[in-house]
Amino acid sequence: MTEVQLLLILNPDERINHNKVQTTPVYSFLIHTGKLLSIFIRGHFLHGPYPATHFGPKACVLPNPTSVMHIQDPASQRLTWSKPPLNVLVIRKIRDETLLEPFKELCRFLVEEKHLMVYVEKKVVDDGSLMRDDSFSAFRNQLCTFREGFDDISDCIDLIICLGGDGTLLYASSLFQGSVPPVMAFHLGSLGFLTPFKFESFRTEVDKVFEGNAAIILRSRLKVKVVKGTFQRNEQLLSAQENGILPHNHINNEAGKITLQLQVLNEVVVDRGPSSYLSNVDLYLDGRLITSVQGDGVIVSTPTGSTAYAAAAGASMIHPNVPAIMVTPICPHSLSFRPIVVPAGVELMITLSPDARNTAWVSFDGRKRQEIQHGDSIKITTSCFPVPSICCHDLVYDWFDSLAQCLHWNVRKKQTRLTDANIGTENQGE
Repeated sequence: MTEVQLLLILNPDERINHNKVQTTPVYSFLIHTGKLLSIFIRGHFLHGPYPATHFGPKACVLPNPTSVMHIQDPASQRLTWSKPPLNVLVIRKIRDETLLEPFKELCRFLVEEKHLMVYVEKKVVDDGSLMRDDSFSAFRNQLCTFREGFDDISDCIDLIICLGGDGTLLYASSLFQGSVPPVMAFHLGSLGFLTPFKFESFRTEVDKVFEGNAAIILRSRLKVKVVKGTFQRNEQLLSAQENGILPHNHINNEAGKITLQLQVLNEVVVDRGPSSYLSNVDLYLDGRLITSVQGDGVIVSTPTGSTAYAAAAGASMIHPNVPAIMVTPICPHSLSFRPIVVPAGVELMITLSPDARNTAWVSFDGRKRQEIQHGDSIKITTSCFPVPSICCHDLVYDWFDSLAQCLHWNVRKKQTRLTDANIGTENQGE
């Protein structure tokens, strides 16, 4: 009788990341029965890519000598500066006149007291209220302005300060499609789930951040590609899908063209758009058909996005430090379709089902909405460029405080305790 052996072979695939050698395990399973039968190779690590730990030109995560295999305890993630920060990007919520005074106060503090170079968006300083402010007109010449889509500031910003709600943090993320500088967000908006700092003490809080050693939370992002004309529509597709495997001859590599590539902080939403028909899209995981979504659409979100649209659609809320991707159906026409969580390292792909009656629409953090037609695909995986969000207290307290204060999580009137007199009355009734 032939002896059967199961061998686990670890092949380190080393690549350079920020002058450090990073090892990504590639696992191969070899079944040997006197001759080679089959080899199964996973090309990427299930727990997702190792996140970049350098944020902008001067900021990085403080190294922890006790970490094992470059994986740090999230509670030990502290911000440090290799050089003093010089350039600060200030993002202000537009069309909100209540933020004019905090904006001016912060900019004056950074320029006149901290002697920093402050960058602001051109449409912010061109605001009509600021233009009519004589006291600010002379000061505005000391600010550096930029225009989204025209000026690239990704390589010169050391720190981002947001004034407003959660939308300002999402906007800051969209400006940096690679490494993101540390983000300090002040709660001056409507919800403020992602903005833990109070503006009343901004001088003290900013000084603490500049001194270094501040707690940070690495909010993972999704790397998204929209590919046009990837698939050949043919009658063999339906029979191939029955086996749950995407056939290689179904992919037209020459026709496929990447039309959009983005880093997404909250979620990718695929919906039915203006059509009255159900959305009918296929969901693949690492090339294998998982299911078809028939309903209003599907949400693919990060842990940060699990408290946004996904929470409204019935998903669980995941702490941002959990390496995962959440898939949540929107009003599925099925009583058993529940939200699922998959490992951060997988690649999801969404396409229109061959028998779909209409096209679909996709948006990314609520922006860049576009139509998806037959033959197009949306490829989603975890990015190695997270958003380093500076914590007010620590990454655990801040998250639960936001759950309680912003979403009123588990808010209920307390049950009163029984008094001795009530207990005695109940006993007498027995």
